[in-house]
Amino acid sequence: MLFLIPAALAMLAGISVVTQQIVNANLRSALGSAAWSGFASYFVGLACMAALAVALRDPPPASALLLRTPWWAWTGGLFGAVFIGLAIVLVPQLGAAAFIVLVVAGQMLASVAFDHFGWLGLEQRPLDVSRLLGIFLLIGGVILIRR
Repeated sequence: MLFLIPAALAMLAGISVVTQQIVNANLRSALGSAAWSGFASYFVGLACMAALAVALRDPPPASALLLRTPWWAWTGGLFGAVFIGLAIVLVPQLGAAAFIVLVVAGQMLASVAFDHFGWLGLEQRPLDVSRLLGIFLLIGGVILIRR
């Protein structure tokens, strides 16, 4: 039972991601611009996060914390922009299912590498036979869904 709520919320996050990509692709068609569609997505997201911070009465971080934060910790928005920009362009070309399965495959392959090498402060989790089998099954899933 303890697993069901987080699992359901994670599935909701997945539904949110695919819905976002389809909505952004439609906005691109309406606006005639991938860049402005991505900007609108981030603008609305920024407004939502600001509203959440206000609703939670979450104080801004102290300047000392900001200065101690590693430079790479600030690059999340860059990677998000790459994802949104590519999704806006590729969802109409590949379809939602193929795009998302390829995204998930990329996420899983990168995650295994990040775990294996302990990159960006993660605890090292070496590649083992079960993870290697999972990679092969994932690639097979990509092939089956893309057919």
